[in-house]
Amino acid sequence: MARIVVVGPHPDDQELGMGGTIARLASQGHHLLLLDMTNGEPTPLGSPEIRKAETAAATKILSPDPAEHPGSVPITRMLLGLTNREVQHTLEARHRTAAVFRAWQADMVFTTYPVDAHPDHRAVTRIVEDARFDSKLSKITMPAPVDLWTGATLEGPGVEDGGKQTRPCHPKWLFYYYATHLRWVADPSFVFDITGCVDTKIDAIRAYHTQFVLPEKNRKVVDWVAASAVYFGSRIGTDAGEPFHTREPVGLNSLASLAI
Repeated sequence: MARIVVVGPHPDDQELGMGGTIARLASQGHHLLLLDMTNGEPTPLGSPEIRKAETAAATKILSPDPAEHPGSVPITRMLLGLTNREVQHTLEARHRTAAVFRAWQADMVFTTYPVDAHPDHRAVTRIVEDARFDSKLSKITMPAPVDLWTGATLEGPGVEDGGKQTRPCHPKWLFYYYATHLRWVADPSFVFDITGCVDTKIDAIRAYHTQFVLPEKNRKVVDWVAASAVYFGSRIGTDAGEPFHTREPVGLNSLASLAI
């Protein structure tokens, strides 16, 4: 099964952009790590403690029930700890992110689409793109990263020497999900079928109570996300879908590789 890292500039970005895909992939037995680059604070109604609890609740909702999905793997989540509203594309940020990829031995990485009004989103996309390259570097020390949600060192197959080093890797795939602050409709490279996972996605978004339930003006965001899932599902002939972009071609070896 694939080892996947889903990067979000802030807690809730992953759920908004690809919560259904996360739930589906986890239920299929893939190993998912959700990497929050910042804790998302300050916000008008939140606090670091509240956002931590909301993030844990959302992750639990997305994680599959092993009784219903034998062979599934619980979702792992960690906080890198960059500063919300001040994310910068720096060598330090690149290498800290690359250390996550190496520790997890990521085969595949998802991050936000590069065209966005939010400076944090644009910066994170650049960090992830360069970290993907940096993760394969040899003759460099990249210690195992610490999860700032819990204070624990991330465990993974690439952690070596008691956490003092991580083994090089190079994620084969980099895909972009849409959680943009621009008012435009995505023109995706492909759409992932999330039929049966929409309710899970919406419940995970609503777990961020301070962001999408308490602020009345933000409640409609949930409706927009649900409508988007129906629209993109209709583009591939299913009940629901999530759009993705890739800068590299996706290969097929038979028509059976096409889901629809």
